[in-house]
Amino acid sequence: MPARRLAPAAVAAGLVVALLVTIVAAAWSGALAPTLLDPGVGVRWGLPLTTVVSELAASTALGALVLAAFVLPRDGGRAPGEGRAWPSSATVASVAAGVWAVATVTQLVLQYAAIAGRPVGGPEFGAELGLFVTQVSLGRTLLGVTVVAALTCVVALLVTRPVGALITALLVTSGVVMLSTTGHTAGSTNHELAVSSMFLHLIGAAVWIGALAALAVLAGRLYGDLAAAVTRFSSIAAWCFVAVAVSGTVNALQRLDGPADLSTRYGVLLVAKVVLFSVLGLLGLLHRRTVVSRLAAAPFTTAGATVASATASRRAPAIFWRLVAVELAVMGAVSGVAVALGSTAPPTDLEPPSSPTPAEIVTGHPLPPAPTVELWLTSFRWDLIPALGCLAAVLVYGRWVLRLRRRGDRWPAHRTISLVAGMVLLAWTTSGGPSVYGHVLFSAHMLQHMALVMVVPILVVLSAPVTLAARALPSRADGSWGPREWILGIVHSRVAQFFANPVVAAINFAGSMFAFYFTDAFELALTTYLGHLLTIAHFTLAGYLFVNALIGVDPGPKRPGYALRLLLLFATMAFHAFFGLALVSSQTLLVPRWFGLLGRPWGPSALADQHAGGAIAWGVSELPMLVLAIGVAVAWTREDERTARRRDRAADRDGDAELVEYNAMLERLAQGDNTGHDEGRLSAESEAARRPTGGGASTQQ
Repeated sequence: MPARRLAPAAVAAGLVVALLVTIVAAAWSGALAPTLLDPGVGVRWGLPLTTVVSELAASTALGALVLAAFVLPRDGGRAPGEGRAWPSSATVASVAAGVWAVATVTQLVLQYAAIAGRPVGGPEFGAELGLFVTQVSLGRTLLGVTVVAALTCVVALLVTRPVGALITALLVTSGVVMLSTTGHTAGSTNHELAVSSMFLHLIGAAVWIGALAALAVLAGRLYGDLAAAVTRFSSIAAWCFVAVAVSGTVNALQRLDGPADLSTRYGVLLVAKVVLFSVLGLLGLLHRRTVVSRLAAAPFTTAGATVASATASRRAPAIFWRLVAVELAVMGAVSGVAVALGSTAPPTDLEPPSSPTPAEIVTGHPLPPAPTVELWLTSFRWDLIPALGCLAAVLVYGRWVLRLRRRGDRWPAHRTISLVAGMVLLAWTTSGGPSVYGHVLFSAHMLQHMALVMVVPILVVLSAPVTLAARALPSRADGSWGPREWILGIVHSRVAQFFANPVVAAINFAGSMFAFYFTDAFELALTTYLGHLLTIAHFTLAGYLFVNALIGVDPGPKRPGYALRLLLLFATMAFHAFFGLALVSSQTLLVPRWFGLLGRPWGPSALADQHAGGAIAWGVSELPMLVLAIGVAVAWTREDERTARRRDRAADRDGDAELVEYNAMLERLAQGDNTGHDEGRLSAESEAARRPTGGGASTQQ
């Protein structure tokens, strides 16, 4: 079979393998066995099959959009056929989203039938299904995923630029976020960790599987774009591999008590998934080590094109597509085992305790002991997404620095140290003592907030990440958007320019604290993991924009004069003081259904602790503000010194022509004043000579 015909066939083969493995694994695990309230063989067998079809269709839609946003060239004309795959990627995403919507609707119906223990159909089935999708959390989630899939099917057809592809990909991601809250994660004792690890697992697997499947579907239109597309996809796949491996490990540790659990049916399926996933990793490594380099070295032959070393050109794509076929088959097997795992009860009891404490009822976690300095430094409850994000930021930043060094350029060491310090502080703030105690003490939460909005941004701004990216990242000339294009495109966009405006940044920096703490947003951040992540992102970014407007070197809007910068800084200091005073004097407890019901046997009362948090917001924030004020003053002094040095160098070059011209101007002005004074004196004397004297006039009279 020709190489490009083999690729689409591999997609179908991968789907078949996924369905077969799902049936075999689910049957072996006992998930397909009849239950006490048996919904029938059609529901028992149909539910896992529609689930795997739904997940693979969602993955293909997301993967096609990722290719359009980050991978596929858009400009044609360099060679026959180049740039043809990009418009088709949106069509692939739309068709896959349509399949996703139909499969999710079917999954919704079968899921209710399985829960209710009754076959599909009957006079009351429709009314009961309506209650399921409106009153039950799982039903509402599946309905929301269906709506997202249907919207994606329509919106994908309107995509004409990478920005639109990314926005549509985020729409698909919202559906994955909904799915990450279902299954075993719904009743997990560590709900936040379970949700975050499942989200990373689903996103990593979806992008990896879906992008490769979309590449295979687009094989007939890639032509000369194959080498560039595969090289860029290979880098994305490497990140996906890490995300899936780490999140999968976290999921496994939550569901297994020890090595003995590997002998259970759930454990055996988990081992099978790990083995297949390892095979995928080896295939990905083979991609990077052999096929990618050969594709880059041997141009792809096109119809009517004459290319040197045509034999090598034909052989490299053939090897690649055969490897894709094997990889998609293994991916299908992994997906089938994953669906079977989701239908199999884990050996560890994930249900909440039967007699929970008030803190466990409210927060989902046991109440920590009374805080001490040692506990503040050693307590950890990992927040997986921010922690991995910080690690990725350090690795990427270090890679950019090394790229500059290999090119012969230098990057200041203090900027690298600043970035590392900022990421370590951010990871500790979101996973260490401030996070553990910030969940039960408002004062600890306020310390966490001050670190996120005031200390971390200063360290990040001093590291100048956007400036480093602009220098280290290569640019693309084929119409696609790589990391450099995306970073600079976002920085120079109208939205970013508006929020980065110094006045807007100052208002957002100070005013959003009132909007957050005195509305329902604070409660949403405490009770939902998505609200928690959005809070971290918002306040860290707001702090970065404000600090960058004051002392940053990264690209942004036109910065005001140093006097106005100090004025903005002092205004925000006053705002922080007013906010802290409002908390200190308030007699109303914020989020009383949270802080008022924890049953803490230690520490001050909830209201007294809130007053302490207000004092922290008032007093602790002054130190970072003072650092910023010193930074602005130092920058102002250095700017004056640079201006003076420039003038001195200009004077040395032109003989101080500016000063000579200035002195000449003063001399001309002085001469003009003297001439005018003499002329006025002579005119006055002439007038006096013509005027008769006082004595003469009296004689005549």
